[in-house]
Amino acid sequence: MKIPIPALVVPVVCLLLYFFVPGLRQRPWTTLRIAGGIVAIAGYFLFIAARLQLGRSFSVSPQAKQLVTHGLYARIRNPIYVFVGVMWLGVIVALHLYWLFVPFVMLLVLQLIRSDREAKVLQEKFGQTYLIYRKQTWF
Repeated sequence: MKIPIPALVVPVVCLLLYFFVPGLRQRPWTTLRIAGGIVAIAGYFLFIAARLQLGRSFSVSPQAKQLVTHGLYARIRNPIYVFVGVMWLGVIVALHLYWLFVPFVMLLVLQLIRSDREAKVLQEKFGQTYLIYRKQTWF
């Protein structure tokens, strides 16, 4: 499977922020910044893994093509949402862009609304199978 093109946007945006936000490159790489970078990179690779595991079931609008329950989806119902959040937090800490907490909170709210809509669509299509899966997983 190929890495989805939109996923390549994330590292490009981070690099642009790093190189073009005034004063960002001059800040020292403290332990906290390094930890933030590690969290952001881990979140990014886990996001890519979740997207690849979702395969053809991925869609922009809520659809019930197939109930994916393997890989990261065996433990987390919405790993893409979780790891985008992890990645975002890592970027905030690594780049000291604390103003990004405002859109981050908005992102979390939108993800909760979206995950609720997706759950309804999946429950309609897969019924009891989805409810059992839901009880065995987090978010």
